Amino acid sequence: MKALLDTNIIIHRESNNKVINREIGSLFKWLIKTKYEICMHKITYDELNKNSNFDTLNIINIKSKNYILLTTQAPLDKKLIEIYEKNDKTENDKNDTLLLNELLNDRVDIFITEDKKIHKKAKLINIDNKVFTIDSFLEKVIAENPELIDYKVLSVQKEYFGNIDLEDKFFDSLKEDYVGFDKWFNKKSNEIAYVTYKDKKLLSFLYLKIEDKDENYTDIIPAFYPKKRLKIGTFKVEHNGVKLGERFIKIIFDNAIANKVDEIYVTIFDKRYGQKRLINLFEEYGFVKWGQKGENGELVYIRDFSKRFNMEEPKYTYPFFSINTNIFLVPIYPDYHTDLLPDSYLKTESADDFKDDLPYRNAINKVYVSRSLEKNIKKGDIIIFYRTAEQGKSARYSSVITTIGIVEEKIDNIKNGKEFIINSRKRSVFTDQQLYSFWNYNNTKPFLINFLYVYSFQIGDRMNRDKLLKLGILTGADNEIRGLKQITKEQFLLILRECKVNESFIVY
Repeated sequence: MKALLDTNIIIHRESNNKVINREIGSLFKWLIKTKYEICMHKITYDELNKNSNFDTLNIINIKSKNYILLTTQAPLDKKLIEIYEKNDKTENDKNDTLLLNELLNDRVDIFITEDKKIHKKAKLINIDNKVFTIDSFLEKVIAENPELIDYKVLSVQKEYFGNIDLEDKFFDSLKEDYVGFDKWFNKKSNEIAYVTYKDKKLLSFLYLKIEDKDENYTDIIPAFYPKKRLKIGTFKVEHNGVKLGERFIKIIFDNAIANKVDEIYVTIFDKRYGQKRLINLFEEYGFVKWGQKGENGELVYIRDFSKRFNMEEPKYTYPFFSINTNIFLVPIYPDYHTDLLPDSYLKTESADDFKDDLPYRNAINKVYVSRSLEKNIKKGDIIIFYRTAEQGKSARYSSVITTIGIVEEKIDNIKNGKEFIINSRKRSVFTDQQLYSFWNYNNTKPFLINFLYVYSFQIGDRMNRDKLLKLGILTGADNEIRGLKQITKEQFLLILRECKVNESFIVY
């Protein structure tokens, strides 16, 4: 298998800046572990050789021998001709298209890039399942090769600043970017941060602060209007392939809901790979660039947190959901329920059994595999997970509704088993072998529902089958929830009331 790397990744990889190298070190470790041939294109080689510094040029030429050099250019595929001739405005844009063309011509198997423009081009020509960011590549290989994982990521935990080792190399880039970071950190000794560790070393760190309407924002341009805000004070996640960034995004939104803020904001530089990656994640969930803080180039991104719902782009208004759409009950077996939805564990289960060491557990965006004959489900619809009966126990009392999700995409008309696995693997609870079995089980092929995990009903407030029957939400018919079961808006409102759902999530 050949992996082509984008020019910018190679430039950062071969930089002498150790902090930057740490940001992408996991990528190369996993490329080597999984025996990919790491390829550099002649376009990249020529770009690197434009450096006028002789010593730097000599180092680059030595380091380039660590890659398989693609010395020829594939003929431009007709799918890319119009993009190349009409849409590409700069030489860099054209070079990006030529690199993508190598993938389209099957000269390489995958292309790894952090460039959003390239990902958009790949989607236009339907090869986006072969184009990866660093994080999505790590998700892919971890899902494919769980036996190669050499550490277990512990659950996100709260910790006092004063108990966190400021000398951990994790903080080096923050110290470099922010003058006085050490002093600021020590002053926070009695405040709480969210952290995870790998081998006793920090893997991620999140600090949040609530700010009232009278907060001083004179250093932010344009000026902020008075609002109650949640500030993302410090947010850093090392590349890890287990979706910790999304786990922390969920924590941010949970805090925003709990504190009833009007807006969330973050100040962030965009000069490092890790920072650019976080900016991409913020933008994916509706953050937009507002302006700048001070004169040092630090950017300001905001997220409107007023109660609204975007049917076309649910992530932009996540975690809010609308009741003015279709609502479905969907069954999920106990064997898979809490693995996919660890926040919805039952009182008979232990949260310690579902550590956050797999991508689909941490992800907000998850995959549900269905064979339902009812397929009339679309983006923006609501799904409520119905955990089916425990083996040997009465369905009337052990079946229970646990979780609310928002449909982001239905993937149907899948061509073959390979395509089914590619679309399922990273965010599904099932192994490749299980997915193959699902695909080949019978002639009725499964389809996929990509959904956003929103809310877990609280233990003690959940409705079991007995309660659903008594309230007329279920009729008791055989196989009533074998596939998707649509319920009415009135029934959904009844569920929300009976389960005491926090109304802050709901758009009426």
